[in-house]
Amino acid sequence: MASQKKEVKSKAVPFDTLEQLNLNAAGIDIGDREIWVAVPQERDEQPIRRFFTFTHNLQALTHWLIACKIDTVAMESTGIYWIPLYDLLEQAGLKVCLINARHLKSVPGRKSDVLDCQWLQQLHTYGLLQASFRPDANIRQIRTLSRQRTTLLQYRARHIQHLQKTLQLMNLKLTSVVGSVTSKTGLTIIRAILKGERDPHRLAKLRDPRCQHSEHTIAQALHGTYLPEHLFLLKQALFFFETFTQQIHELDRQLNLVFNQFDPQVDLDQQPLPKARRPAREKNSPAFDLRKTLYLTTGVDLTQVDGIGELTAQTFISEVGLDMSPWPTVKHFASWLALAPYQNVSAGKVLKTGTKPSNNRANTALRLAAKSLLHSRSPLGDYYRALRARLGPQKAITAAAHKLARILYHMLKYKQPFIPDLLLEQSRQKQKRQLGRLQRQAQALGYQLSPADTALLPQPT
Repeated sequence: MASQKKEVKSKAVPFDTLEQLNLNAAGIDIGDREIWVAVPQERDEQPIRRFFTFTHNLQALTHWLIACKIDTVAMESTGIYWIPLYDLLEQAGLKVCLINARHLKSVPGRKSDVLDCQWLQQLHTYGLLQASFRPDANIRQIRTLSRQRTTLLQYRARHIQHLQKTLQLMNLKLTSVVGSVTSKTGLTIIRAILKGERDPHRLAKLRDPRCQHSEHTIAQALHGTYLPEHLFLLKQALFFFETFTQQIHELDRQLNLVFNQFDPQVDLDQQPLPKARRPAREKNSPAFDLRKTLYLTTGVDLTQVDGIGELTAQTFISEVGLDMSPWPTVKHFASWLALAPYQNVSAGKVLKTGTKPSNNRANTALRLAAKSLLHSRSPLGDYYRALRARLGPQKAITAAAHKLARILYHMLKYKQPFIPDLLLEQSRQKQKRQLGRLQRQAQALGYQLSPADTALLPQPT
């Protein structure tokens, strides 16, 4: 007869007997047009008030909270409506606890006749709410500019596609003879076409000397039809491409100014910039030396990690910041990035396993970096390819992104450079364990392993 588990008796703790941790707490329910605020009942004759979302109303809200001797505020992250109020409250010296809506829904016990602001104020008083991560002001500037730069690049990419489509409509096979229509040769030929040049041989003479194809081949590709409507579309596509390119250059100058506000973390005379792992600059990189700027800002060269380029490092820093103290351990950091596995358990039964869905931009950047390890001749590349062969591409990308996150966390927290020899030693230890396991299996079957002749093995290229 199966033994039954011993019944555990526990006493129910009334909600009113819980310890109040934040006595000077307020709750704010934010909307597009109005804001509801709740403070402790003994602080004001009207503890629940409604404010409109104009700037002077937000300032009045802040003054009222200070008059009620409130020092911490809890509010839900609703869209982007919370940002202006968050900045005002932060400037006034109040501690703002930004709540994730998913975390708030997981707290049971809410009554139907309680307003959202009252519920937030009560939960925050008992310390039952966890604040979301928000970096400091300087990092927020970089994050805003970095996100805008990504948006501008996406807008410009659409007009590059318009250029390519219009050239195909005109039967100008420029995309077949140049690397890109936005290269020096491609843009020079397009501008000459819009100025009225139609002779293919004259257009072909505009090629850059470094172009792979000859003038004769390019001239053959430039025999096309020049309808007025297609020329008009080509003109507009080029205009928008140049406009967004100019805006990106202006944003890069502003981004460089923001980076220069940070105090350098290293002295280049004492600790010079390590040699670049990639000799060529990354595509769509800003005009200034972003790799050197990130090295001075962080104190470590994140681009030394395989798969991490300068733009990926910029995205990571703009989303995560420079201070790793909000995450006590690397496990907390991986969980925040939604790269750590979790289990949904109910009544002792595992309902679902995997990683939580996330729209975190740092998560996306690390996943793209992990995907680029497929052809990397490094321990990280070997690690990704082994996981890909055993688990499939999706799980391998998640695991490799998790490993990259752990590496970057330790580099930023302890200001230690990336040492690939450590990963190489781990790879050797893994091979040693595999060899020992194979030898034991062979002995169990009555066989003995012997090393193969290295001269007969295929040599790496």
